Amino acid sequence: MFETWTLALVVVGSSVGSALLALMLVALRMGSGKRGVSTAERPPLDEIVFLFDDEMLVDATAPARALLDAAPMGPTDWSRLSAFLVPRFADFVATMSTLADRGRIDMIGLPGPHGGAPLQLRAEDMNGLARITLVDPDAEGHGVLVDSLSHRAMEDELSQLRGTIDRLPVLAWRENAEGVVVWANRAYILRTNALDNPDDVVTWPLPKLFDLPPAKGNGPRRTTIPGIDDKPSWFECHSYDLPEGARLYFALPADATVRAERALREFVQTLTKTFADLPIGLAIFDRQRQLQLFNPALVDLMQLGADFLSARPTLYAFLDRLREARMMPEPKDYRSWRQQMTVLEQAAAAGHHVETWSLPGGQTYRVTGRPHPDGAVAFLFEDITAEVSLTQRFHAEIEMGQEVLDALDQAVAVFLPSGELVNSNAAYARLWGSDPGTALGQVTVFDATRTWSEKCERSGIWSDVRDFAHRMGERQGWSAETHLRDGRRLLCRFVPLSGGATLASFTLPDAALAIVPPRPPQMLAEMRA
Repeated sequence: MFETWTLALVVVGSSVGSALLALMLVALRMGSGKRGVSTAERPPLDEIVFLFDDEMLVDATAPARALLDAAPMGPTDWSRLSAFLVPRFADFVATMSTLADRGRIDMIGLPGPHGGAPLQLRAEDMNGLARITLVDPDAEGHGVLVDSLSHRAMEDELSQLRGTIDRLPVLAWRENAEGVVVWANRAYILRTNALDNPDDVVTWPLPKLFDLPPAKGNGPRRTTIPGIDDKPSWFECHSYDLPEGARLYFALPADATVRAERALREFVQTLTKTFADLPIGLAIFDRQRQLQLFNPALVDLMQLGADFLSARPTLYAFLDRLREARMMPEPKDYRSWRQQMTVLEQAAAAGHHVETWSLPGGQTYRVTGRPHPDGAVAFLFEDITAEVSLTQRFHAEIEMGQEVLDALDQAVAVFLPSGELVNSNAAYARLWGSDPGTALGQVTVFDATRTWSEKCERSGIWSDVRDFAHRMGERQGWSAETHLRDGRRLLCRFVPLSGGATLASFTLPDAALAIVPPRPPQMLAEMRA
């Protein structure tokens, strides 16, 4: 933003300087003429005359060239002259397009911005060439004709430049070698409350709003001045050396910047506190893969020194240090490790990536890589050793429970309230000749009772079992007896479980019990002792 305003002010300053220089040259020229001869004896200066071949300038008098030099910039001489004449003559372009047909055109310009008489223009067709003459009726003799038109062009430009400077939302002022404010734009003047009357007459001398000590160089300096309700208003001040010890100052409003910086600092402090309390190690690398941010948990989890991390190592230096500290899976060789780390980096940069590291020390870490804006990548290191141990213990308990069920002589099956069979034992598979664990798809109570019905003599208990398994509310366990097709008796027992589940058990009372080998007498004696 500052560069934009600086460029505008530089353009304004250069334009004002050029205009003032031209005015000085004109004044010197007029002054020298007065000293050399009297007004009556002074030879008349040339008129302002242009000779154009289409848009190409063929010839022009000296005053005409001076006026053209003061005109706005353009790609051709005709476009520059048109830029000067269009605002001063109504329908200038349309009227000039009829010159070849009419042969001669006389035009009266619009009233001048300073109350002067309008300009007069005469255009003549001279064998295909356009001869254009400009006349200023306010000029007193030919000696003032050239100077007045050039002066009017520069006055118009200066008026535009002054209006531009006065509308800039930037405070600009100049101080002389003694530190006195000798010039200021309207924004500065309004800030000083110097316009204390309805006629907008400035009260001089202007007060100094900013008490800036001498600074080395032209770097910005931030300062405050009292604002509305005595609240401080922040400004970013820039100063530039001028000839004879003077200085030029610019003050850009910085309240929004200060508020944004304060909000950013508070946000960073909040993030810092949050990161410090996280039990997960955090490491953020920029697009050059250099460490930019880490939290204390990373130091504790990965056993890396804070000095090493504060030096902002690269990603590969960071991973290499982890390998040396045995805080990552032991690689087979260095080449395979480098290849593995390259894959890790690419996967993290491309999208969400998760790995599980089983460390040589017995810990288990979950490593998560996430891409961040501008090519950065973040890695999160989480110690999941307790979680993995708990999961392993649960798996062991589940396996032990299944082994206990498989050791029972009773055939057991458990159904969910939806009727889905979720567990059974080995005796169930032997009795019914079907292992639900190897079946394709889900086995429901309807499928199970159909299998039971096929293996048994005709009985009505199986429909009761289906109703019992799907019944909602309070239930009471019950038993029934039936016979297998080979004539063996089968005792059936159905028990409600918590959550609406159902336990079905089957016993063959006439079958020979599995005989456990008798314990040796010595072992029995030891157990009794």
